[in-house]
Amino acid sequence: MHPAPSVIVFTVLSGLGLGFLTYLGLGVIQPEGLNAFLIYGIAYGFAVGGLMASTFHLGNPQRALKAFTQWRTSWLSREAWFSVVTLLLMAPVALFAIFTGFHTATFGLPGAGLALATVFCTSMIYAQLKTVPRWNHWTTPALFLVFALAGGAILSGAASAAVVLCLVLGVLLVVSFVTGDGRFAARGSTMETATGLGRIGKVRLFEPPHTGTNYLMREMIHLVGRKHRARLRVISILFASLLPALVLAVLPVGVPTIVLALTLHLIGAFAARWLFFAEAEHVVGLYYGAR
Repeated sequence: MHPAPSVIVFTVLSGLGLGFLTYLGLGVIQPEGLNAFLIYGIAYGFAVGGLMASTFHLGNPQRALKAFTQWRTSWLSREAWFSVVTLLLMAPVALFAIFTGFHTATFGLPGAGLALATVFCTSMIYAQLKTVPRWNHWTTPALFLVFALAGGAILSGAASAAVVLCLVLGVLLVVSFVTGDGRFAARGSTMETATGLGRIGKVRLFEPPHTGTNYLMREMIHLVGRKHRARLRVISILFASLLPALVLAVLPVGVPTIVLALTLHLIGAFAARWLFFAEAEHVVGLYYGAR
């Protein structure tokens, strides 16, 4: 799949912001006054900024509101509703903390649950697609949720939890890379099944379907060189998982440590999310001889 920058920014930053809101809702940290204003501002900034970035990938951004109408069948629509309700529900928690110094679990606990539910809905937009075997697997929602929880733990300064979650994330990345490589072939989709001509014999591309590129070729077919793939996988695991865990395990927890660990984590997160899209093989590529 074509790794569109807007979608990468959307999934990485919104997941980070919603993960941070989860810890704030659970009361893992309970900031007050100006400190609460800054911390909730960071959480909302990541979450809202990421969600806003998703609109740049729409052909007609002004029609984004129509996404709210298909909640019965669309994970995208469910994500839209859950995100709005989460942000609204966490607003009283932020206001109480800023103006009274009181953490309200009445809104915080359900807000934390809805934040994770939003991340899950985001992951299911991709995991539900049987036409993309690499995504159509339990590792997709697991990765989205652990990325959100690990990033949120780093921002919360919960060093012990962040170290464990970063290491779990590293294991999940390895599993997703290794098992994902053979998932397309294991699904059994071939040129013969794509064209329905398998009963005749081996099928090969004689002429391209058309003389120029089209939307399907731009969005659904993207090839990654083996060297680039291997290098980015190492960067993903090293920066998203191992280095942040090492920093938080060795250095005393404080703002500089959190900023360093978060910076390293985000480098790995962006690399991993780029690969998430770039390595995804859509079965439509079979029609173009690209698989």
